[in-house]
Amino acid sequence: MVNVAVMGAGSWGTTLAKVFADAGNPVRLWARRPELAEAIADTRINVDYLPGLRLPDSVLPTADAAEALGDAHVVVFAVPSQTMRGNLSDWRDLLPADATLVSISKGIEADTHLRMSEVIAETTGVDTDRIAVLSGPNLAKEIAAEQPAATVIACADEDRAKLVQAAAATGYLRPYTNVDVIGCEIGGACKNVIALACGIAAGKGLGDNTLATLITRGLAEITRLGVALGADTRTFSGLAGLGDLVATCVSPLSRNRSFGARLGEGGTLAEAKKATHGQVAEGVISSRSIFQLAKAQGVEMPITEAVYAVCHEGVDVDTTVVALMGRSKKAE
Repeated sequence: MVNVAVMGAGSWGTTLAKVFADAGNPVRLWARRPELAEAIADTRINVDYLPGLRLPDSVLPTADAAEALGDAHVVVFAVPSQTMRGNLSDWRDLLPADATLVSISKGIEADTHLRMSEVIAETTGVDTDRIAVLSGPNLAKEIAAEQPAATVIACADEDRAKLVQAAAATGYLRPYTNVDVIGCEIGGACKNVIALACGIAAGKGLGDNTLATLITRGLAEITRLGVALGADTRTFSGLAGLGDLVATCVSPLSRNRSFGARLGEGGTLAEAKKATHGQVAEGVISSRSIFQLAKAQGVEMPITEAVYAVCHEGVDVDTTVVALMGRSKKAE
């Protein structure tokens, strides 16, 4: 049993708070808005993000970061990637001295092009061996409903990975360990962009052949970028690579796929945002930083480039589809 702090009460953060509690750990769940923390404390339900899910009594909601972090052994950062640095600046001096820090945010920071574990290390000054990443085919609503799933805990310090693994293991969620932090983070960030492409294709009325092509070729370009950055190729055929990619590209629960589908149907970015409950899909934001990172590394990522063009250059969807299919012929 370890004390767990989950910093962020969105759907995935709330779900993981449940997971850690179901595994037998006391959990403090930090919510940015005091009224949300109070509502969860009163009803045991996060009506904003997971209506109908009753949280275990061992999950204690709070809007006080110092109270949440207190004596935590494991700290889970469950905030959007582009707000990670700002939040960490506020929490840096509150972090317990030897706590294992876990990122569940999937994105590449704009401008710096840093992965989330790098942002954590740079902002907090914590040794990278203390920073873990949780990633995999983990749609929050399904895990909250206790449907069987698996995830990956990646950390350079294998003992810390095993600590988090034990703390998150339940009858419905099976965690695996890995030491390839780079691969897990690149897979998690890039799959959102490919899911946007799959959503766009679905919105255009294209079928499963197109979807399978985008997933397969998307995995190839994700792997190229990951290897260029020092990742292990094998990671991309596992849960944090192919597994996460498939779940995000095919599920209607995936915000990125749903956002892309609205674009494919002819909607604007603003209309797609409205259709996804006022939230911009992570892949829209990440497509720019991933595209720029790939260019800097000399890595060809045509699907990512196409999504970037639609989301940030004003290129229409039909032009993008034609451009992708008209690329030069070559061996696979």
